[in-house]
Amino acid sequence: MKKRETIFLSPPCMHASERRMVKEAFDSNYITAGGPMVARFEREMEARTGIPHAAAVSAGTAALSLAYRELGVGRGDIVFCSDLTFIASIGPAIHAGAKPVFIDSNPATWCIDPALLEEALFDAQKRGKIPKCVTVVDLYGQCCDYDAIEAICARYGVPLLVDAAEAFGATYKTRSAGDAGFAGVLSFNGNKIMTTSGGGMLLSRDAAVIERARKRSQQSREEKPWYEHVEIGHNYRLGNVNAAIGLGQLAHFDAMLEKKRRIFARYDRELAGLMQEMPEASYGRCSRWLSVFLLDDGGRVMPLIDSLAKEAIEARPVWKPMHLQPCFKGCKCYGGAVSERLFAHGVCLPSGAGLTAPQQSRVIRSVKRILHEQ
Repeated sequence: MKKRETIFLSPPCMHASERRMVKEAFDSNYITAGGPMVARFEREMEARTGIPHAAAVSAGTAALSLAYRELGVGRGDIVFCSDLTFIASIGPAIHAGAKPVFIDSNPATWCIDPALLEEALFDAQKRGKIPKCVTVVDLYGQCCDYDAIEAICARYGVPLLVDAAEAFGATYKTRSAGDAGFAGVLSFNGNKIMTTSGGGMLLSRDAAVIERARKRSQQSREEKPWYEHVEIGHNYRLGNVNAAIGLGQLAHFDAMLEKKRRIFARYDRELAGLMQEMPEASYGRCSRWLSVFLLDDGGRVMPLIDSLAKEAIEARPVWKPMHLQPCFKGCKCYGGAVSERLFAHGVCLPSGAGLTAPQQSRVIRSVKRILHEQ
């Protein structure tokens, strides 16, 4: 019997242009960290996002690490962070010695709730323990309410960092994802809409922030003939070959973004009555990085995922909230019920930009049959 093809959750979608760009990088023999492709990739991303300064690095996590370093986050500091997210949003701050406080989601957007953020900052001010920064996460391709959050942070004098790792291509009003606060972070991991295999980017409207981050991503080497270091940096620079892949991906990004939205719209249409869609915020356009839905009965989520796996279809739960993670046991969380409900009831369906219509039909048929049989 022929083995059934596996339909993955969000695999890379590659084209001939990526191969050409990688060949160009190989032909130049410039395959180390940094290089002309990296500089070109940064310029094209600046033009694409409208954010004037960018540093390409080895991962979104590396970009977050550099951002926390820029803010001086260290031992004993407090960092506020979205509760519903991947652990990398707060991980580098924890490595630096900070303590997290988590903020629940707004049910209308699934992103951080501005009202709860203000409550948390008000309490922190009363206690004399204002956080070193606030990190908000653009969840599953949806931007947070930047205007509201920036205004709240400004009232309390707290820097804002935007983790837009999941949201390249999304918009907040006329702004690109990540274009808020002192800096924004993007990820080009293999499961994102656009990938460089591994990679990320720190973007800011402040040229000095990016200049320092770029230097720190190259071991903080001083401009001397020998290796001299006034401070200790990191080996975080993106590789030239990775940047070449990114340049090839950018040529097709608009088409991949629209494909993602069409995939979501078809699921939403054909699974109506069985699942509830992740809402799109009124203030922006969601990239639909993943097609995410809710089941009325949370007890059906894992049986559905397990049954799909037996049919070679990859699906996953929604992020487990940070306040429920064993490593953050006892950490303060404002709210939590919304993120807990989304985790308990949410499922992410296959939605790679390369997903074909027949593959999606197979997923839809399987979901319908499994749910009807449960």
